[in-house]
Amino acid sequence: MTEQPENETTPNRGIYLLPNLLTTAGLFSGFFAVVSSMNGHFVSAAIAIFIAMVFDGLDGRVARITNTQSEFGAEYDSMADMVSFGIAPGLVTYNFALSGMGKFGWLAAFVYVAAAALRLARFNTQVGVADKRYFQGLASPAAAGVIASIIWVGTEYQIDGQEHGLIMGVITIVAGLLMVSNFRYNSFKEVDWKGKVNFLVVLFIVLIFVVVASSPAELLMAIFVLYACSGPVTTIRSVKRLRLEHVVGDDHDADFDNDKK
Repeated sequence: MTEQPENETTPNRGIYLLPNLLTTAGLFSGFFAVVSSMNGHFVSAAIAIFIAMVFDGLDGRVARITNTQSEFGAEYDSMADMVSFGIAPGLVTYNFALSGMGKFGWLAAFVYVAAAALRLARFNTQVGVADKRYFQGLASPAAAGVIASIIWVGTEYQIDGQEHGLIMGVITIVAGLLMVSNFRYNSFKEVDWKGKVNFLVVLFIVLIFVVVASSPAELLMAIFVLYACSGPVTTIRSVKRLRLEHVVGDDHDADFDNDKK
């Protein structure tokens, strides 16, 4: 009886380099944000969180384009997101404005971190079954964008975060609660990025880049805060009567299809 070659019986235990390298870069950005905030460099910390968003958007797309998707990559990406968009914003906020608020300060930061963990866990269990047009609850990168942009603007305008700890604590808690809510947020996954557009659209995009380059902190704060507020508005407009299950509850409770106008 002949033995089969070893490469036919032993499964390939390697991991794909490129997408996981991008995920690692995002993880490093989140860790760098925490370290920067500990040293009082809050602008660097906020920018690092936004850089983590860029890498988070790239790793999945690169994996799909290069056909290098794997279960390991998906799990690794989820853990990196927990650091970059859960722990990092919570600790950066704590160091910026909440460290002098006593129990309220660290509890507000913990509410955000715990909500991010719950949001990511719920998202992972809904892959393949949820409506791709919408996110259920505010996505963790968007929530991190709200926190990071506010800290960035506050630092640039030389606002002492410790003097506004109560306001920042409330914002942090609200951002966390929006993540675990049932509010519907547009995912923009139906946008045809490969389609043709009018020349004026390209010109408008160029103008957007000019505005971003001139005032990145203020523009990013406006974008993320407006997006965070869009969820409740979208939800209220999509149902005849707002009920508790449209705001919070289990996955199957948020049945919007039967309540449309």
